[in-house]
Amino acid sequence: MLDERKLSVLRAIVVDYVNTREPVGSKALVERHQLGVSPATIRNDMAVLEEEGYIVAPHTSAGRVPTDKGYRYFVDQLTAFRPLSPSERQAIHTYLGGAVDLDDTVVRTVKLLSQLTHQVAVVQYPSLQRSSIRHVEVVGLGPGRLLVVVIADTGSVDQRLVELNSPLSEAEVSEIKILINAACADVSFDAVRAATEGVAERVRPAAANAAAAVVAALVDAVGPRRDDRVLMAGTANLARAGEDFGSALEPVLAALEEQMVLLRLLGEETGSAPDLQAVSVRIGTENEVTGLAGASVVTTGYGSSHQVVAHLGVVGPTRMDYAATMGAVHAVARYLGRIIGDRI
Repeated sequence: MLDERKLSVLRAIVVDYVNTREPVGSKALVERHQLGVSPATIRNDMAVLEEEGYIVAPHTSAGRVPTDKGYRYFVDQLTAFRPLSPSERQAIHTYLGGAVDLDDTVVRTVKLLSQLTHQVAVVQYPSLQRSSIRHVEVVGLGPGRLLVVVIADTGSVDQRLVELNSPLSEAEVSEIKILINAACADVSFDAVRAATEGVAERVRPAAANAAAAVVAALVDAVGPRRDDRVLMAGTANLARAGEDFGSALEPVLAALEEQMVLLRLLGEETGSAPDLQAVSVRIGTENEVTGLAGASVVTTGYGSSHQVVAHLGVVGPTRMDYAATMGAVHAVARYLGRIIGDRI
């Protein structure tokens, strides 16, 4: 545990290094920060910080830079995220508010998060395992074909084509649709099969086979699947920050090409409301993913007021403005959660 004075010196070193990319010396600290102590005291504090592994001298430079341990202590001592500016908040509201469907929302979110943070942004689609049926539409496409459209509470849409042995009247199609929606409205995907048992027996006999086929299509549409849809944007930001990564840039880019790596970065756990407010920061060697020992990962969950449905985050160099990045990740997750929450 550092005392308040040494923590102030560490904070100043982190802030200066993030802003300038130059190793920070005691003279610069005296000139830029009102630390209230003599240059000799600052030099002594820096010596202690270096001895305890919070800062290090790169190469033969007289200045010091934070280590992973130093960044971790700095992040752990943050008491608040840096708030977004009014123009940034308005940009989020306007840009995300203009999305037309779930796919468009996720695409806009990942682009926006990358632009706000100048890092690589990663957004996971809402977990379908935790989705429920909002509505099922059954549309006749001709004498022997039906289109079954499944709309989930998260806004996701899936559809199946059903081929019929004999044509149905509009009244029969309407009857099937009404019975299916009555049986499975607000029912979770996992419970749809049980909820729709017997639907085919409740329609007029001539439509029974068609009703059974529609139920089978519905069950198939909501059946078990892997929630592995992840979007990424902003890899060019890593290239622009190549100097921060050095030889570690290529392993980072290679790691980000793997879809399952992206899922591991975001975390696979969902949870209750408190998790919606938590922002996780993994710095350098804290990342268990091979290739990301030279990067930092900032993630959080998003969803409704009562459930985390997926995660989003950014990947960037350890020389990162953590307060601003954490604030942006948190703010975008809240806006996205409101959009998703309106559908849950």
